Amino acid sequence: MPIVRPNGQKYHPRALAQLPDVEALRRLREAQVAVLLYGPPGTGKTSLIEAAFPDLITVAGDGDTTVGDLIGEYTQDANGGYEFVYGPLVTAMQEGRALLLDDATLISPKVLAALYPAMDGRRQIQVKAHKGETITAADGFYVIAGHNPGVHGAVLTEALASRFSVQIQVGSDYDLAASLKINRTAVRIARNLATLQQAGDVGWAPQLRELIAFQKIADVLGAETAFANLVGIAPLEDRDTVAEIVTKAIGRPVTALALGRQL
Repeated sequence: MPIVRPNGQKYHPRALAQLPDVEALRRLREAQVAVLLYGPPGTGKTSLIEAAFPDLITVAGDGDTTVGDLIGEYTQDANGGYEFVYGPLVTAMQEGRALLLDDATLISPKVLAALYPAMDGRRQIQVKAHKGETITAADGFYVIAGHNPGVHGAVLTEALASRFSVQIQVGSDYDLAASLKINRTAVRIARNLATLQQAGDVGWAPQLRELIAFQKIADVLGAETAFANLVGIAPLEDRDTVAEIVTKAIGRPVTALALGRQL
């Protein structure tokens, strides 16, 4: 049965350990077992986590994420003075909420180290920037992370991996794509490319996100345009292979979507 996410979109649960995935994640939270979800962008990692934890706070990680972005920092108030504003980590700890580190492996290991005391038996952190204050996690506080292995700069360090006892691979649910009435040929192309990707013959395959976008484009501009766009969004190194597979599937030449002559 679909679960409505905070943004109003529906999430369709998948099987995990003989349970619906959302239920499995909720049980792991109750047991305080940290989870890392990994897989290509667009496979539904964030959607699953949002469906499982309505109280979620999300940190979008990247190479520029600082300790202050997690814990908090001084900011100027309306009167020209400075006040300390707590970051998402402290907020999640104080309110007993779930914290998602999205693209956690893009965050510097030195920055992530500030999080680890909150995840171990102490469940405490010290906010050195704010009078050395000690924050203790309330019941319910939980950390979950997302990792995109193929993204440039994403490194799953031993220190990070050891903090997440359960690591779950997330791939696209092509059966769901078919049930969502997405163009069957597009789904078949995606499956074929995913098989080639697993064999190491290509580096990219359309995920559920791209297939949903394909159908939206097809609905407003036609399937031919959507197929051309599918070729165009493929990485340059895979584009010729993708064009060849799409061309073979629909029986006519397809090139990347481009502007034509002046009307």
